[in-house]
Amino acid sequence: MSGKADSLKTIFFALGANFAIFVSKAVAAALTGSGAMTAEAVHSLADCGNQGLLLLGLKNAKRLPSPDYPLGHGKAIYFWSFLVALLLFTVGGAFSIYEGLHKLHEPEPLRWPWLAVGVLAFGVVAESFSMWGCMREVNKARGDHSLWYWFRESRQSELIVVFGEDLAALLGLVFALAAVLLTMITGNPVFDAIGTLAIGVLLVFVALFVAIEVKALLIGQSADPELKAAINAFLEQRPEIARVFNVITLQLGVDVMVAIKAEMRGDLSARALVEAINAVEGDLKARFPEIRWSFFEPDVAD
Repeated sequence: MSGKADSLKTIFFALGANFAIFVSKAVAAALTGSGAMTAEAVHSLADCGNQGLLLLGLKNAKRLPSPDYPLGHGKAIYFWSFLVALLLFTVGGAFSIYEGLHKLHEPEPLRWPWLAVGVLAFGVVAESFSMWGCMREVNKARGDHSLWYWFRESRQSELIVVFGEDLAALLGLVFALAAVLLTMITGNPVFDAIGTLAIGVLLVFVALFVAIEVKALLIGQSADPELKAAINAFLEQRPEIARVFNVITLQLGVDVMVAIKAEMRGDLSARALVEAINAVEGDLKARFPEIRWSFFEPDVAD
């Protein structure tokens, strides 16, 4: 990846936009009786709670290492990100599907439909602002790579979650707006129910995609491919190293752990061997500041 995105800024962008949208949607849903609007209000409220959980996760991830957690708490953000994906699936997706099925069986006419249209239009504008802030940070991280490549290879789980939420929210608003307009034009409230179901299915699919990506990090994923390749290239160019046997990396939140097995050059004494390893590790961490822990297993050439 080209660089690190500012996840904290992205989360605050999303939180501010989602709270403003939630208030407007909740008022409109109560006045109009729109199922699609109710689903969108619940979705926005869930998003506000989700961003709060991500902020909590980022705070927990900064806790210092301890005897019980010698590699720190960096992976805490993965737990909270996975929890957010589950909430998006249940509170957002499952509720919207339930609401849509309920409206199909017991359709109700819309009240004050133009209010719903105005609120949804405001929501599109506010959510577009949040998406703009998110994409600005995503573009910093992905560089010249495609958006799909970034989504699959990124190690910033909180940014993946916010991107998924913003995308689902923006598309959900479009679905809700189309449902309300079709209901107004035809006078058939079934379109409102169909829009609610569409929002629910959308949220379920986005939640599943986000959960799959975060699951890999939660289990224990390596550093991104570009960083691994750069570390290997750095080690192979070191004059102290004759051959690199293996390099294992592990992503731990914003930090990376590296384990190296390499053959050292020359007939070194124990002291010289230690000094050579220390020099390699010191320069490695200076070149790649995200590496917080390194473990070196040397093998001396015959």
